[in-house]
Formats: sequence, C-alpha cells, structure tokens
Amino acid sequence: MTYSTIKLDISDRLATITLNQPDKLNAVSRQMAGELKDCWQSLAGNGSVRAVLLTGAGRGFCAGADLSDPDRAQGAMADSGAALEKLFNPMIRTMRALPQPIIAAVNGVAAGVGMSFVLASDIAIAGRSASFLQAFARIGLVPDGGSTWFLPRLIGDARARAMAMLAQQIPAEKAQAWGLIWDVVDDAALMDSAAALARRLADGPLALASIKTALNAAHGNDLSAQLDLERDLQRELGRSEDFKEGVAAFLAKRPAQFKGR
Repeated sequence: MTYSTIKLDISDRLATITLNQPDKLNAVSRQMAGELKDCWQSLAGNGSVRAVLLTGAGRGFCAGADLSDPDRAQGAMADSGAALEKLFNPMIRTMRALPQPIIAAVNGVAAGVGMSFVLASDIAIAGRSASFLQAFARIGLVPDGGSTWFLPRLIGDARARAMAMLAQQIPAEKAQAWGLIWDVVDDAALMDSAAALARRLADGPLALASIKTALNAAHGNDLSAQLDLERDLQRELGRSEDFKEGVAAFLAKRPAQFKGR
C-alpha cells in the first residue's frame, strides 16, 4: 500500500511506520490521520507482522495536529470533535487492540496528539533530546487521543492535571522518571536501540498478544475478573506451539525459536 504522508515498511515480521512530513515536524493533517487509520487497520489483520515500530522522520516525532491544514474545520460553529470521531478515536482504539506490540521511538518533540500516539503504544523509548508536551490548553482545547485516560494511569493524577493544564514541555529523562516512557538513550543510538527492541518482540511468542489483552482489561476488571481472564488466556496459550517450544528450549538451555502460533 502506498501513502503520501507516512511510510510503511514490512520486513521479516516487523512493520515500521514513519510519520513523513518532516518539514512540519510531522504535524498530523486530516490526510495523515486518514492514512494512519488505514495503516493501523491493515496491520491488525496482517498475521505475518508480529511487531510494529512507530517513529517520525527528521528532527521531531510529531508536533501534534496540523493547525495550518486546509481541511481542518474552522469557524465559530466548526465541529472540532468530528475528526476525533471519524479518524483519531478509531486509530487509538485500533492501536490498543492491535495483537502486535507497538514500540514508539521518540525523536525530538512529541506534542499534542503526537504524544497521544506515544501513550497508545506499548513501549516507548526516547532520544535524550526528546520532549513531551500536552499542548492542547495553549490553543483552548482539551487533551484528546486518549491522553486524559492514559496520563493519570501512567503518571498519577497530580502530574496528569499539571501536565494538561500548564502545558509545559517535559524532557525525556523526567518523562522516564515519571513512568511516562520506558527508556531514554543517546539520540544517535535511538533508532538502533528501538529497532533491536522491536526485533526482539517480532521474534517473540504468541503470548505477547495475550499480555496486551490482559493488561488492557486490567483497568476495568476487579481482581476476581482479572484472575478469570488470566486463567482463560493461560489455558489457550498452554496449547500453543510457542509454549511447547519455550519449555523445550528452557530444558535444553537454548534460545527459543518462537513462531507466533
């Protein structure tokens, strides 16, 4: 599939999505949002892809929504929720439900909905010069893309409220200390580190999809319901080829060769 605002590369079970409007710090136009939505939905049904790496071209991950986009609804009566309903919300739902783990490699700024993309990923690794910004209050809007849901769960209520209301830029190392992202590496090592992590997951077991399912459900389940879910997932995984291979490899003291089934 060919896109004009993003790049998709699939190689050896790993898909790499690159936001590709570097002259605008990969700000998200309606066209880019539509292409991303289609891209994520296509990957959800692609059984040959076992992990996804998401990053941005150039010196920034994503500066948020493209406010200069001619397709953006404008005027006093413009419906600012329409693009969320049609494009962004389905995209975030698809990312969270995606069977494959998503690794975000954050280069430069991740602001607005660009930060939401990071939060919707499973594991985020950032370059040391990267930063994170809930920019919405600066233009009189509420954080979207799921940020009001993700932030309190990741960094606590007090930090989430301050980040959303003050719209202050948070450097990568503070974001890691807060639990917003997984790791920080030198800028020059970012893509190699992220690619190695993504490759490790692409070579991982079928269980990774079930881990996502269990963790996604945990926020809405009580302990009893979560125990039941773990039982059901474990029962299914216990019959998988990957579990048999994992046990055999452990007993033989060799690396496992998972096939994702």
